[in-house]
Amino acid sequence: MEEIEPQFTPEQPARDESSRQEALAFIWGTLKVVIISLAIIIPVRYFLVQPFFVNGASMEETFDDGDYILIDEITYRFQEPKRGEVVVFRFPQDTTQFFIKRIVGLPGETVEIKNDTVIIYDQENPEGLILDESIYLTPEQHSFGNLRIKLDPEEYFVMGDNRLQSSDSRRWGPVNRSLITGRVFLRAWPVDKFGLTIK
Repeated sequence: MEEIEPQFTPEQPARDESSRQEALAFIWGTLKVVIISLAIIIPVRYFLVQPFFVNGASMEETFDDGDYILIDEITYRFQEPKRGEVVVFRFPQDTTQFFIKRIVGLPGETVEIKNDTVIIYDQENPEGLILDESIYLTPEQHSFGNLRIKLDPEEYFVMGDNRLQSSDSRRWGPVNRSLITGRVFLRAWPVDKFGLTIK
């Protein structure tokens, strides 16, 4: 009777090598996605957009305590801040803290607060212009204070929309341009108030 020797093929080693290559391809693919994502996210996070939580009631009812906002850090590299814009800046008396307020007075202007009104004096309005703040102030708000201040070429006068509970330029003076981080452009939280904040 003729004997037949069993035939062995190296199938198992080939399968192991194939599995190893697939695993390496998966890992490399995942790494590429992570690297590309970081290459996009890091510049956006540190140079274009920055997130903040609103802490406190000074900007109610425009922004509430706990709102999650995003600020645009790129626009002010190409244009100057405008009156009425809500900005985040480093607190002049402690630059480790960030504040959120609305720009009321621009560089070179004289800002006067009296009789519950904000009056702006500049070249176009030497006799004074009473600001119409009804767009962002609720009727029960009052601009308490009695002061008159001339802003330097790099200074902005800022105030909270909740004038009754806002520590702002009325108390600690104007904000230098170099301290302004960016303007608020999006409220991301709460979900029912999600949307752009720049008109």
